[in-house]
Amino acid sequence: MFPKSTERVSAKSVKQLTIIIVSYNTAPMTLKAIEALDLHNRSVDYDCIVIDNASTDGSVEKISEAFPMVRVISLRENVGFACANNLAASYCTTPYLLLLNPDTEADVGAVCALMTFAKAAPGAGIWGGRTVFSDRTLNKASCWAAPSLHSLLFRAVGLSRIFSQSALFNPEEYGNWERDDIRQVDIVVGCLLLIRRDIWNMLGGFNSKYFMYGEDADLCLRARALGCQPMITPDAQIVHHVGASTNNNDEKAILVMKARVSLIQDHWPAWQVRYGILLMWFWSALRFVITRPLAYSGNSKGVLSAQRWQLIWRRRDTWLNGYDQA
Repeated sequence: MFPKSTERVSAKSVKQLTIIIVSYNTAPMTLKAIEALDLHNRSVDYDCIVIDNASTDGSVEKISEAFPMVRVISLRENVGFACANNLAASYCTTPYLLLLNPDTEADVGAVCALMTFAKAAPGAGIWGGRTVFSDRTLNKASCWAAPSLHSLLFRAVGLSRIFSQSALFNPEEYGNWERDDIRQVDIVVGCLLLIRRDIWNMLGGFNSKYFMYGEDADLCLRARALGCQPMITPDAQIVHHVGASTNNNDEKAILVMKARVSLIQDHWPAWQVRYGILLMWFWSALRFVITRPLAYSGNSKGVLSAQRWQLIWRRRDTWLNGYDQA
């Protein structure tokens, strides 16, 4: 079990939570995210920090003007999601940190429910909620199981897609679990991730080599190695308008593959790593071959899929080594 919190909050202290939002050319959505917090989650007294990754859409000025109570930190260059969160967290003094994506809108009482859950299950150390798409249908990507040899094999040969509701063949998504009950998970996704600040500090925050994608998985897996038991509650729900910070889907595809390779390198037993990298190569090669006919199908989704896997295959040298180890 992870050690109890070392934080001491005086009786006079009110704020126990700081919400951190990393923005990058997402001014309209970031404003909506803060507005949802302000309208629907006033029962929690929190600080809010928006750290801006050198946006060019006037995010800093717009957010500062609309919400003067929010601390806005403007960076001169895009340092990535991981480094930006680390920098923002260095300014925090509250016992809890909540990482929230700019393309989210918290439901009524979501933050309060998450804080209540954290205090009821302190051993978890990291807590998350339930995410839905804009149409209110379930978005499973609030949590994941850790990737493994067999989960990657099933992804590579397509069984995870064919049997998406199977916990056996689609273990990373926890099969058909609707995220409708409390459960321990391996990974809480960084779009809505609550963590004790002392645990964050002990872990050194995000590993900064993960520029974007994979940093939350790495954090949770390192926390689990120290005794944390991350948990999900359905009572804390947000709408996640996916992908606002990465408008270039080609860039996202490469970063996701690179992050998966880095997670294999960083968290799998040494003897499994070479097999994991081989499966990543096989996965991309097989998808490249299978989707080639779709490029000429006239179906827009099929064409996009073929183009994406063509790009991933041709740029395999870019991601097969993972993120730089420096």
